[in-house]
Amino acid sequence: MEAPKTARRRKRQNFEAYLFLLPWFGGMILLTAGPLLASLYLSFTDFDMLRIPNWVGLSNFVDMFTFDPRYKKALQVTFIYVLLGVPLNLVFALAIAVLLNQKVRGLGLFRGIYYLPSLLGGSVAVAVMWRQIFGGEGVVNQGLLLFGIDAPNWISTPQYALYTLVLLHIWQFGSAMIIFLAGLQQVPNELYEAAEIDGAGRWQKFRNVTLPMITPVIFFNLVLGIINSFQAFTSAYIVSGGSGGPADSTLFYTLYLYQEGFTSFRMGYASAMGWVLLLIIGAFTALNFWASRRWVYYGDDR
Repeated sequence: MEAPKTARRRKRQNFEAYLFLLPWFGGMILLTAGPLLASLYLSFTDFDMLRIPNWVGLSNFVDMFTFDPRYKKALQVTFIYVLLGVPLNLVFALAIAVLLNQKVRGLGLFRGIYYLPSLLGGSVAVAVMWRQIFGGEGVVNQGLLLFGIDAPNWISTPQYALYTLVLLHIWQFGSAMIIFLAGLQQVPNELYEAAEIDGAGRWQKFRNVTLPMITPVIFFNLVLGIINSFQAFTSAYIVSGGSGGPADSTLFYTLYLYQEGFTSFRMGYASAMGWVLLLIIGAFTALNFWASRRWVYYGDDR
């Protein structure tokens, strides 16, 4: 008699568990899986959100890579942003984390202050502030005038506008810094003591002890940083006023996707762009996982 009771109890527990999971499954199907599959279908159609989608096959993808110069410009701008912003953001975050890992008074306060830009960095208000700072009469130019330097309007000059957004990305180092700090605190002190006995200096200990021990954390931040950078939107939209200007110098991929889908109402083309972006992010992530076998250390394994 015990076995049937146990079986019924397990079935009831499983039913209750799935009942509690039902909202999550509903959200996944309605808000994630459903739109994902719908966008895949729409990527092969000509759809303006007003008429029935018209099947065009691979036409959107062919136009994207052969007849659309703005798409190529968006790719170029986004790749520059990722290749410059992600490494510099990680280097800066690691440097600050190393400083904050020292035993100093008021360390918790400093950690909170340095994390604050990351909490605010993606907001519209900070992007507006950034536009004011690097504008023609902004704080940066006012400071340079004190040294007799007549600087340009950084966000209105094509050769400089993108790099102001790279600086904003570097400024948003708080999340990566916190993760680096957690990794640094897990490095055993015995390793540093052994290195000191061998005569290692501060740089040798950092290079030969700290860096190898936190390579999993570096890898984690690198993958997240690349994924988030490819999806950057708010800063470019606010700083350029939604145009990607000047001269498309801040035309991020996601911004151009938004323009095509919700300004030009070419939702089929925008869906195709979204799937290409997914493949690009997937390729970069797969490449990072493949390369990680050569430089990421997990315990005694390489």
